[in-house]
Amino acid sequence: MSEQPPQQPETGESSVLSPPPPIAVKRQDQNASGSEPLPADQEFPSEVEMTLVGHLEELRSRVLRSLLAVVIGAGACLLFVRPLVRLLEVPAKGIHFLQLAPGEFLLVSLKVAGYAGLTLALPYVLYEGLAFVLPGLTRREQRLVAPAVAGSAVLFLAGLAFAWSALVPAALRFLVSYGADVVEPLWSIERYLDFVLLLMVATALAFQLPVLQMLLAALGVVRADSMLKAWRFVVMASALAGAVLTPSTDPITMLLLSGAITALYLVGVGLARLVQRG
Repeated sequence: MSEQPPQQPETGESSVLSPPPPIAVKRQDQNASGSEPLPADQEFPSEVEMTLVGHLEELRSRVLRSLLAVVIGAGACLLFVRPLVRLLEVPAKGIHFLQLAPGEFLLVSLKVAGYAGLTLALPYVLYEGLAFVLPGLTRREQRLVAPAVAGSAVLFLAGLAFAWSALVPAALRFLVSYGADVVEPLWSIERYLDFVLLLMVATALAFQLPVLQMLLAALGVVRADSMLKAWRFVVMASALAGAVLTPSTDPITMLLLSGAITALYLVGVGLARLVQRG
């Protein structure tokens, strides 16, 4: 029999390469062998499949909702801005404040309302941020979301109260007494509130240290033993922070801030030991 001539490849649409077969992706609740599931606390109960565009759209919506919460909080605080300003003036006993330009107090009112609105909306902002990363957390890590949000809000308020009651008065006493024999203390209300608000917010952020330590330990980034070994550097850093944030000649006030930071760090070590992975 005569040999059949080799068939020529077809042209047209049939010559286009077919897409590769789908890649089999192992579920995240299986171990390396793919046969046995992971322990219950290491499963991903909120695991979802989303495209990159879907993730970006979710992030955009959460950021917009967080900004809306801050705006609503600031608008509500703007209605009570005068009592808030009087409250912030309490540490400056005996100081007369001036409005050095038209509309200065209006700008001050917006700043105070903005900071207060951010403080009120902080728990919701933290919730939105943690909810965005929630699908990538295990069941064990998800149980820490609510304590982290509540603890962060409480520590933020505690930092504000600590700065208002201790740090701001100490700093003002130093600044007033330093030039009392040369100049008369007549201060701009805007400059004063900028100083007070920045100091209070910086202190409140420093009070977030235990929450940060707890989250790092829960994610397996740093262990509690490593944190505890670095206590000497923490004491040195807290003493430096006490000297910088409290420009006062009173050593009690500086020791108060440095002692508070050191105590918060040790509390964070204890929380890290409780939540860290085995």
